[in-house]
Amino acid sequence: MPHRPLSMADKIDGPGQDTSLLTKPKSKTERPPLYKVMLLNDDYTPMEFVVHVLERFFGLNHAQAFDIMLTVHKKGLAVVGVFSFEVAETKVAQVMDFARRHQHPLQCTMEKE
Repeated sequence: MPHRPLSMADKIDGPGQDTSLLTKPKSKTERPPLYKVMLLNDDYTPMEFVVHVLERFFGLNHAQAFDIMLTVHKKGLAVVGVFSFEVAETKVAQVMDFARRHQHPLQCTMEKE
């Protein structure tokens, strides 16, 4: 029986060929960690100022901002959003800077979720 020449298909997919080296395993992309941004209660910052901060920097409507402000007031702190590290860090800095410029001791912090 005459020997037939091998084709490319025979070389790659032929019987007995191990094709596992030809495909790379798909790596699963991990989601970046998220960070909670929190406002802390103090006895000096006016409630109206906290509501304004929540509306301005976190895009909340007045009712949502008011509810979170009450949570901060009653429980001592409240999570106001969950963001990537860079966004959380920026929001904390914006809130702290804004509070200082208005001479309020409002504290804003972040922690890994």
